[in-house]
Amino acid sequence: MPAPEGSVLDVDGRAQKLSRFLQSKITLLGFIYTTCTDPEGCPLAYRVFDSLKKEIQATPALHDRVRFVTLSFDPARDSPEVMKYYAGSRIKESRGLRWYFLTTRSVRDLLPLVEGFGQDVRYSVDRSSGRPVRELSHVLKVFLIDRAASIREIYTSTFLHPQTVMNDIKTLLMEQGLKFPGEPGSD
Repeated sequence: MPAPEGSVLDVDGRAQKLSRFLQSKITLLGFIYTTCTDPEGCPLAYRVFDSLKKEIQATPALHDRVRFVTLSFDPARDSPEVMKYYAGSRIKESRGLRWYFLTTRSVRDLLPLVEGFGQDVRYSVDRSSGRPVRELSHVLKVFLIDRAASIREIYTSTFLHPQTVMNDIKTLLMEQGLKFPGEPGSD
């Protein structure tokens, strides 16, 4: 399934096409919002990405072949400046791995992306007034995207384990002919 296209903002506020961040490398993309406190939600994705980052940096065969994308689905609160702060030092390329933190200008720009990825997001409603409140509800999903910008795997919190994701990344790279030391056929 091809990944959807849409307009995003990088941490410097520059508008870009999402496809710029999804082609030519294996991409792991996770939707988050920076104020999420559910330990099985956005913080879990962050921990898994951090764990994978360490393994990718320690594996020279993976350098410059994988990228991470963290995309906010709360553009009202997650401005480029907030995403830059949230990213901290992770936005600097480190040993062949680049991690991008993106947001959108508005919910209008965001909707084609969340719908195209099948990422459900709901806003809670104040029962007394019937108006939406700023509390988001979502099922954690992380997407593994191949070099041709096709979604190859979708992980939920149940299956979002660093070793599972790493095995899938390596499988995609082996499909391209890359061999890893210790893997069958690498001699």
